[in-house]
Amino acid sequence: MAAPPAGSFFSRLNPVPTFPTYTGPHKVGTVDVEFPVSELKSPSPAPEGTSDIPTVQFRIFYPCTSESSGKAIPWLPSPQRLHVAAYAQFLGAGSLLASALSFLPRHLHYSSIPVHKNATVLRPPPESPARWPTIVFSHGLGGNRNAYSHLAGSLASHGVIVVCPEHRDGSAAVSLVRDPKSQHRRNTRQVPYRSLSHVPTRETWGARDKQIRIRLWELGLGFEAVSEIDSGNKRLIQSNMNKSTPEPALSQLAGLLDVKEPGRTIFAGHSFGAASIVQLLKSTYYADRPEITAMTEPFFTPAMDSSIRKQIAERSPTMCLDLWCMPLLSSTADPLFKLPLPVYADTPSAPGGKALLAIESDHFFQWRENLDTKARIFSPRPSDPVVTAATFERPGSRGRFPEPTFFYVKNSAHLNQSDFGILFPWLTKRVFGAEQPERCLRLNTRAQLQFLRNNGYNVAPTSACDLVDGGGADMGAKGGFEDDKAILDPNGVVDSWGWVKVLGLGPKGGPTELERRAGTRKESEERRAEEAEQEMEGEMEPSRGKPGGEEKVVEAAGGAVKKGTEV
Repeated sequence: MAAPPAGSFFSRLNPVPTFPTYTGPHKVGTVDVEFPVSELKSPSPAPEGTSDIPTVQFRIFYPCTSESSGKAIPWLPSPQRLHVAAYAQFLGAGSLLASALSFLPRHLHYSSIPVHKNATVLRPPPESPARWPTIVFSHGLGGNRNAYSHLAGSLASHGVIVVCPEHRDGSAAVSLVRDPKSQHRRNTRQVPYRSLSHVPTRETWGARDKQIRIRLWELGLGFEAVSEIDSGNKRLIQSNMNKSTPEPALSQLAGLLDVKEPGRTIFAGHSFGAASIVQLLKSTYYADRPEITAMTEPFFTPAMDSSIRKQIAERSPTMCLDLWCMPLLSSTADPLFKLPLPVYADTPSAPGGKALLAIESDHFFQWRENLDTKARIFSPRPSDPVVTAATFERPGSRGRFPEPTFFYVKNSAHLNQSDFGILFPWLTKRVFGAEQPERCLRLNTRAQLQFLRNNGYNVAPTSACDLVDGGGADMGAKGGFEDDKAILDPNGVVDSWGWVKVLGLGPKGGPTELERRAGTRKESEERRAEEAEQEMEGEMEPSRGKPGGEEKVVEAAGGAVKKGTEV
């Protein structure tokens, strides 16, 4: 039987994928930014592997005026053929098939993000603070600055500015780096995806350590850039190498980003991005601690006068989606692992778990070894082998820290936390067994909005159409639900939404690199953790799934394309 056209690989996944309409009251604008590193004051010395990364790149989503009519942007960055091939390979197609597919499918080419390019920014209403709440969001494996557009755009439609960096550590499906010294803007260097082993070995941890150092350096530079945009730094704004973003589109954001008052910026990430945020917060907040200054291979050493050092405080709200813990367990990272997140710092002003939101996919929730490690990381005493009620006691008999705001979405997969669930619903349903990808993002948005309200941020009411999963409050005067208490209620009043109780978790957590070296954990525990990590690698990187994974992806598409088939 003849093989179907290669284009069917994507067309069967979802013909012309479209994103749901944002449910907030505001339209959403966006700008694309790439600054030369030479134009920025680096908060920390450049780590190994950054000599050929001369720029920092990110996309900003923001609320814009109702009159905005700028065109939407394609979900695929340019050049689209290159990105189609990169995503096909990341999702499980072999390199030959991925290259062939890049010529043929037009479905992703027509998929656009429902935002308005370079739109006029909306000013906060008179009764609100003068600045919009601002989130920095770090992507996971295979992501980029567009890969979480629906979540970022949904938040922006409710009055939040979201900054989405694109990492050049080899974790993006593919990334292009412009050359600041070239007169030709198309003169770029390609950073391909680097697929690393998930087996917890010295080599694997060493490679992930290098990636995290690059990521933290980029996050620090990116935050410095955002702070300068807010200050109206004309020279920096004029240096933007992405000429599709005119100078006024960036200049208009001055004074509107909540990045100056310490502890106001929200830090968030997904998977490897969440791990990066954990290390960024700890490396910055505890920069002067003796155990951190004694590190021979530190991850990030921000200067006292850097914007990121001034910003991160014990009250910095933190949002982690499907935190991937293995990269945090290296021997190099051990001093950081033993320290709590800043929200649990030993100071009376630390808010504890009230300022920590964690949302799991069902598959990550079922991954017990990762969940147990995560429960320790989300506690005031990560060194405790088991999280107990005593773990949350404040030092000096000053009461208790609130436990983390921790939930999971039932019948969901890891990729559902990003745009992939919407763009490739057949993939997440047939390959990973997930249901209703829009539901996962809808519940994420509800939880994050209420989390921001609980931490003193003024965001627009939750739309009634977002309450189809149950719960809610009385309709407010603004035509929405101003206090969506149900979404963060541990008693389970929202469908497909479960509370994660951290007390009692911890003993099955994955062994750290130092524990493996010292032999302090049972061999059976090490083996079980290693097997679980390898079992989940296909969830995070579909191309690293079990043998036959590519055929499984093709089967989900309803085709019979086989690796190496001529097309």
